Amino acid sequence: MTGLERIASAFATASSQNRAAFMPYLAVGHPDLPASLDLFQILADSGADLIEVGVPFSDPLADGPTVQAATQKALANGVTTADCLLAVRSLRARGVATPMLLMGYINPILAYGLDKFVAAAADAGADGFIIPDLPPDEAAEMEAACRENGMALVFLVAPTSTPERLALAAAHSSGFLYLVSVTGVTGARADLPPGLTDFVARVRAHTGLPLAVGFGISTPAHAAAVAEIADGVVVGSALVRQAGGEQPRARVRELATSLAAGVHR
Repeated sequence: MTGLERIASAFATASSQNRAAFMPYLAVGHPDLPASLDLFQILADSGADLIEVGVPFSDPLADGPTVQAATQKALANGVTTADCLLAVRSLRARGVATPMLLMGYINPILAYGLDKFVAAAADAGADGFIIPDLPPDEAAEMEAACRENGMALVFLVAPTSTPERLALAAAHSSGFLYLVSVTGVTGARADLPPGLTDFVARVRAHTGLPLAVGFGISTPAHAAAVAEIADGVVVGSALVRQAGGEQPRARVRELATSLAAGVHR
């Protein structure tokens, strides 16, 4: 089964259970490399349908302070792009079957060698990529490499995206489309934006792909509200905060379990 097929199966399973897919994010190497592997496994065991595997980068322009601090700590711990591929391979060896997408930026991929990186990621067991600073009109080479390896390449759209940009992202995205719920960077917020329902409806008019909403979702109540209108619910900063605190395994398990319960419609 290809990465694209595993992702499609995850969304189909969630839909058949009348719920959205729970899609948590954590960064490789935070709070340290061995602990991060344990935390990713906890996400899988706590009900994650797809997992975003954060690849640390020195200039993470889409990330808010919580995720940025985590990825900077990972870099300080010496974590490399190659370590992130090894992390995916290690999780597969542990028996983690949950689809995993590498979430990161284009420069480390280019430094590694784009075709080489995509092939290595597929060989390690990754299913796709989310690259916030790679727009669809500059992604032909990445798209071709992903097609060759059966992997998803997920593009992001924002509330400010024009109809033309929505159509472009929808035409080129594979696996699902990532909806940034707010204008700004990642980070847990007290309330969801009031225009989110209309935004999701606007995007749905352009594509039949599953729609996953992220940025600002931090509580089971948020997850439940987003699950009413979207196919996937992405949670990052709230989990990253627990990963960096005391008793990270217990705290991540507790929050992930409650978020997974929240995605039922």
